[in-house]
Amino acid sequence: MKVNRDIIVQAALRLLDETGLEDLTLRKLAQTLDIQAPTLYWHFKSKDALIDEMATLVLVDGAANLMPGEPSDDWRVWVSSFGQGLRRTLLGYRDGGRMIAGTRLTNTLFQETAERIGGHLTQAGFTTRQAVTLLSAVYTFTVSFAIEEQAVFPRPGERSPAYDIDMRKTHLDPDAFPLLREAGDVLFDRFDQRFDESIDLMLRGAATLLPG
Repeated sequence: MKVNRDIIVQAALRLLDETGLEDLTLRKLAQTLDIQAPTLYWHFKSKDALIDEMATLVLVDGAANLMPGEPSDDWRVWVSSFGQGLRRTLLGYRDGGRMIAGTRLTNTLFQETAERIGGHLTQAGFTTRQAVTLLSAVYTFTVSFAIEEQAVFPRPGERSPAYDIDMRKTHLDPDAFPLLREAGDVLFDRFDQRFDESIDLMLRGAATLLPG
């Protein structure tokens, strides 16, 4: 089988959904593609290099989801769409949050989308630094949120036994930890609601930076 980088990356993303990030190896990928390991190493020198390419493809393919579905001049809509779209993109892949975290993009296609979103923020009155900081905060929060969410639900609808909410409560004394006993329902369930509420808090804080 003749392979190229695109074929390898697509196969790696399929294998990711089967094995998870930790068990994704170049050797397993070579076996999946029915090629010799040296052929794979000729295209990607390391697992990190492969993951950089995988992350780039995922973000580029999901770029359209990061912008409002309908035309809008409201900066809040652009920031919210960025966060919501990024989360959907990451949740589309097993360990998507962990795969993206800390990677280096191999082209500038994702940055083109970020540039467009940032432009709407500066037009709304944010300084360049404020716009960059806000988008960076949303990006970092969303990636971290996806990592935590996928730890609780490694696969959609399948809760990890390690995050049993009732079991968690039994380890917390109700007199010493009344708030944290109730926090489990917030932290480890209804992720859609908590994500929306978190983004709303960030938007409210950012709004105070605008003049007038």
